Amino acid sequence: MPERFHDQETFTKIQFAGQHLKGAEFTNCTFKNCDFTNTVLAGALFSDCTFDTCNLSATNLSQVKLENARFSHCKMLGINFNACSDFLFSVSFDSCLLDFCNFTRKQLKGTHFTGCSLKEADFSECNLTGASFSGSDLDRALFRQTNLEKADFREAYNFSIDPEFNRLKKARFASTGLSGLLDKYDIVIS
Repeated sequence: MPERFHDQETFTKIQFAGQHLKGAEFTNCTFKNCDFTNTVLAGALFSDCTFDTCNLSATNLSQVKLENARFSHCKMLGINFNACSDFLFSVSFDSCLLDFCNFTRKQLKGTHFTGCSLKEADFSECNLTGASFSGSDLDRALFRQTNLEKADFREAYNFSIDPEFNRLKKARFASTGLSGLLDKYDIVIS
């Protein structure tokens, strides 16, 4: 892809796998069924872009700018979102596979993780104020020194959150999920 700037374009079934798209800029673009596996996107900008049914596993996001990036039905295994630029960082995820992703220290206020698999994802030191995890699997996800104020876990499952090491003021939980707050005490709830 020789062009560096892309505006209001739709990319369908493009194989970006293994390519270097360093510094490319995409604004209001849509990616459908594209493969970004092992792609180097260092320094690229994605502003108001939508990724639908794409594979972004093991993609290098070093200093990538994700500004209002929406991901739907995407496979994103082992991505280090911590490496993304913090400036205007804003993402949302719907029905995505986000196992083993690293979100450490990211500002994720109000972020929606809807129907996602977040197994062993790392949310250490994140700001997840007002985030929603509706229908998401948080099996072995790590929350440590994380701001979870007003976060919504009512429809999330398999989470384990230690209230002593996270901020939970006004966070929402279903009564059936309260065991995820008491795991460390090894008590039986029936």
